[in-house]
Amino acid sequence: MASFVTVTSPADPRLADYTRLRDVNLRKSLEAEHGLFLAEGEKVIRRAIAAGHPVRSLLMAARWTGPLADILDTVDAPVYVADDAVLEGVTGFPVHRGALASLERLPLPPVDAVVKDARRILVLEDVVDHTNVGAIFRCAAALGVDAAVLAPRCADPLYRRSVKVSMGAVFALPYARMTDWRNGLAELRAASFQILALTPSASAIALDAVPSADRRALLLGSEGDGLSSRWLDEADERVRIPMNETALSRGVDSLNVTAAAAIACYTLLRP
Repeated sequence: MASFVTVTSPADPRLADYTRLRDVNLRKSLEAEHGLFLAEGEKVIRRAIAAGHPVRSLLMAARWTGPLADILDTVDAPVYVADDAVLEGVTGFPVHRGALASLERLPLPPVDAVVKDARRILVLEDVVDHTNVGAIFRCAAALGVDAAVLAPRCADPLYRRSVKVSMGAVFALPYARMTDWRNGLAELRAASFQILALTPSASAIALDAVPSADRRALLLGSEGDGLSSRWLDEADERVRIPMNETALSRGVDSLNVTAAAAIACYTLLRP
């Protein structure tokens, strides 16, 4: 059972896990050093705990101890209870969802283990925006994608913003991170995946014209720059979402990576 501790000062050292949540560089350093991540809001906290992440502590307004009572009965960790002013003083913003949890990261499996039994996977190359990563994970989980593989520089799915935007889908979709960007696609090709590179290029084939395959890996690149030339060249096919004449006349030749991921997953990666 959790132990409840009332805190009255944002400077309380016991709240160090929750310090300055909008300071990206600080959070990356702190979370990497201590092997932790944060979950925000009742639904996300429940999903993180259900996924097996050990709880370091929780921080919440008193009004959330009731809705989370069943979870708190099972947690062997301190629950720091504070008023809204203290919560904002610690985190650096108004905590509208009222509850936060600091949890331990679990070791990531290797790529071969994550894709071993998968038929449909997403591969993210240098998608560095945490919001985009979270939204892509939510789309993938909703549309039945089996797993995701991240290039080394891709944003962290367990960063608070990613977790929040995904609504906890980062805990539902298995994922792994490549250790070698340059040769990372070779492992997928050896596992008989058809490698498809999503690009707005007019020379790419439309999604509905992609040759069928038992196993598919869809490559997504960053906003703006898109996929690297190396990954584009290594793909079996370059594929695009066709834009109609009205869109083109408005100067719109592509979608943002999140919208594109949703359409491509629905078209190419559904079970």
